[in-house]
Amino acid sequence: MLYGLSESYLGINFRPLDLPDDVAYTLIHNMCYFVFIKVDDGDDTVCGRCGTVGEGTTMYLMFTKPKVTALSGTKVRTAVTSFLSTGAFRGTSPESAIWCANVDESMYAQLLCGLVRRDEVVCVGAIFATVILRAVTFLERIWRELCRDISAGEARHGVLSDPAGRDAVNAIVARPDPELADAIAAECSAPSWRRIVRRLWPRAKYIEAIVTGSMVQCVPMLEFYGGGLPLVSTLYGSSESYLGINLRPLDPPDDVAYTLIHNMCYFELIVTTYLHRYRHRQRRRGARPV
Repeated sequence: MLYGLSESYLGINFRPLDLPDDVAYTLIHNMCYFVFIKVDDGDDTVCGRCGTVGEGTTMYLMFTKPKVTALSGTKVRTAVTSFLSTGAFRGTSPESAIWCANVDESMYAQLLCGLVRRDEVVCVGAIFATVILRAVTFLERIWRELCRDISAGEARHGVLSDPAGRDAVNAIVARPDPELADAIAAECSAPSWRRIVRRLWPRAKYIEAIVTGSMVQCVPMLEFYGGGLPLVSTLYGSSESYLGINLRPLDPPDDVAYTLIHNMCYFELIVTTYLHRYRHRQRRRGARPV
């Protein structure tokens, strides 16, 4: 029913009975607003315990879907797609790599850019912990191809089929770097992948992702791959909206507590006839309407 990113839920699905592959969300510009709370816990903050995280780049894995046209003629796109189109989001990957329709190609492009810029990365993150685990699993399969591209100084045509995305990635890869490729290959070919995130991105200070609720099952593997990097889970949400924030983001996942913000969001109801049309179709089919 709803779509959100790490800051809030921003859109709703007016066609909740569509198949998962056809789901699209309508962005509601006033679905939420934010209240900033001053926190002063001395050294018990991200900057206090992790150093100057603002002096680097985040490798935040993001995936989007193309804009579609609803039955009403309204242009619909996911909240993440809308957020990225504003230009407010900047990380290690070019926008065209994130907007790539093929998820595997997008993952390949984002990992390639993140590895080329490994010395800049101070945070590895995604909205959900499962995305980071999927990225590591993907990396286990294709690290040799990534190393070949880094050594050659360009992404091969057979891997990235979208010309715009390939050109944008090549602009970051820029030049052959066999030394970097060998360093990455040495880490990936080691007998164990324990601490692989810390080994591949040595300046990383923490891993940011939702690791509470249903994501808590991912914590052991994240700790294995992260090698002691703090797992930062900043927000708390329900199926309707984000409702709270974590004022002590560096607490272990088992100790995380969220502060509920009573005015963190509000809702505006929009009249739609989709449910009426659905009930009408159900009656015509002889089924009992919901």
